[in-house]
Amino acid sequence: MQEIDFYLVDAFSCTTFGGNAAAVCPLEEWLPDETLLKMAKQHNQSETAFFIVKDNGFELRWFTSLGEINLCGHATLAAAHVIFEHLNYAGSIIHFATRFVGPLTVTRSGEWMTLDFPAWHAEPVTPPPLLLEALGITAFREVRLARDYLVVMDNQQQIAALQPDINAMIPLGKMVCVTAPGDGEYDFVSRVFCPGDAVPEDPVTGSTHSMLIPYWAEKLQKTRMLAHQGAERGGDLRCRLEGGRVYIGGQATTYLVGKVLLR
Repeated sequence: MQEIDFYLVDAFSCTTFGGNAAAVCPLEEWLPDETLLKMAKQHNQSETAFFIVKDNGFELRWFTSLGEINLCGHATLAAAHVIFEHLNYAGSIIHFATRFVGPLTVTRSGEWMTLDFPAWHAEPVTPPPLLLEALGITAFREVRLARDYLVVMDNQQQIAALQPDINAMIPLGKMVCVTAPGDGEYDFVSRVFCPGDAVPEDPVTGSTHSMLIPYWAEKLQKTRMLAHQGAERGGDLRCRLEGGRVYIGGQATTYLVGKVLLR
């Protein structure tokens, strides 16, 4: 029987039951991909982060219950939280090697950790009618596309009031981020819908801020911003644009510590 440490972490939250939950499993060596996927399915979270220790840092991979994905912000933050808080890591910066997006770093300062991610620039597109129908909207500022759709609305109240038909979005083949300027406390707010994935609405999506931060930095003419994502459950993100990189700050809280027993 093989024992593997297991952590359930609420990322982008300073309290339990907030932010976005991710499972984290440190490994001594990589298990077969089939086993990693079965573990992710058993954990039944939007993402499970797996990592191994290397001489110059860590190798990191992310799995949903459907398969491996190329980038996940909140699970990266959760993995860094486990390394900082539970593995007696003495440094203030963690270097992750990843398969699809190259090296990533997470830096800690006090209770906050900051992700260093690539910046994605979304280009204006004509919205497919299905996108607007599924969101239940007719009025919007603009629609852009990078990895995901970016739908820009006028105000924070419109974002909070959205009740989209998630299943109707499935033929789009992409996640949908809806965003607007904040009303005062936040520079901008957003919600992210995930048609076809295990979680219809992602409470806090770090990777989507790779697209949101460059967009709002240009619109607001500022490179440092405070953002909020989510409706019923969500979290705060400290955002910064610097060259071709975005820096996404958040906190994290451990909810559960246990053991995975593989027989």
